[in-house]
Amino acid sequence: MLLHDTALIYGRYLRQSLRSRFALLFGVLMPLLYLLFFGPLLTGLPLGERGSSWQVLVPGLLLQLGLFGAAFAGFTVIVENGQGVVERMRVTPVSRLALLLGRVLRDATVFVLQAVLLVLAALVMGLRAPLPGVLIGFAFVALLTVSIASLSYAMAMNVRTPQEFGPVINALTMPSMLLSGLMLPMTLAPGWLDVLSHFVPFRYLVDAVRDAYVGRYTSAHMFYGVLVACGFTGLAVTVGTRVFRTAGA
Repeated sequence: MLLHDTALIYGRYLRQSLRSRFALLFGVLMPLLYLLFFGPLLTGLPLGERGSSWQVLVPGLLLQLGLFGAAFAGFTVIVENGQGVVERMRVTPVSRLALLLGRVLRDATVFVLQAVLLVLAALVMGLRAPLPGVLIGFAFVALLTVSIASLSYAMAMNVRTPQEFGPVINALTMPSMLLSGLMLPMTLAPGWLDVLSHFVPFRYLVDAVRDAYVGRYTSAHMFYGVLVACGFTGLAVTVGTRVFRTAGA
């Protein structure tokens, strides 16, 4: 029943997303602009990492896509709450876990498709990376999307207006982006900032994907990245499910 219910919710929201092709393309616009206007500035610079500047920048942009896109996913729940959609779903026999999984799996599908477009553009710009590394990058984007979207929906269930939701998300995502080394490796930062960044879980995901893009699949960065990504996803889905079960009850 869980699989059946999840498929129903997933199909409903995926059809909504596919009908809005403009939104799909617009969602990948910001990382593309970073790729086009910021990427050439890094060419030839000593970034302290193995591989080219594109193998440093593109993994960060992929995870930036998942981080920012998934963080704002909760806006849809605020709208649906106002229209009574969420409450009508919750009085049905549908699993509460399915109500969350259907949404976050839709988000993961959308952002992985956008990540594919971003990588294709990066290949034109000069990116060269092994195919297994690129696929591993997509897997990390999916895990990051599921975890962040779960927390975003959980937070959205406990606020009444977008005006309450937006500032909180901005206050959380910007420091996370800066401290995780999405744009540049944190090894270039002062020692105290590098140490501080290790308390941000996204740092481990960025390091793992960068290793994957240079073919280092068995490194310590990869091990810690997989461990943190899976643990964080499990925790976030658990929190999101509990909120969908109890919020407003």
